Amino acid sequence: MDVIVNGERRTVAPGSTVGDVVRSLTGARSGVAAAVNDEVVPKGGWDGTPVAENDRVDVLTAVQGG
Repeated sequence: MDVIVNGERRTVAPGSTVGDVVRSLTGARSGVAAAVNDEVVPKGGWDGTPVAENDRVDVLTAVQGG
């Protein structure tokens, strides 16, 4: 199924969750936030939140530096 991840169309397996999408993008364990269709999904809910065809998933990673 196709979803839009950070503005780009991607194919993910049916039944994928927000957690699956996040893990496909980054191995970071902290400093990561995710939203589906402009609604923030708390980190504790990622693996229980499915994504559906044409959902917009935004994954943000904090970057430190100066």
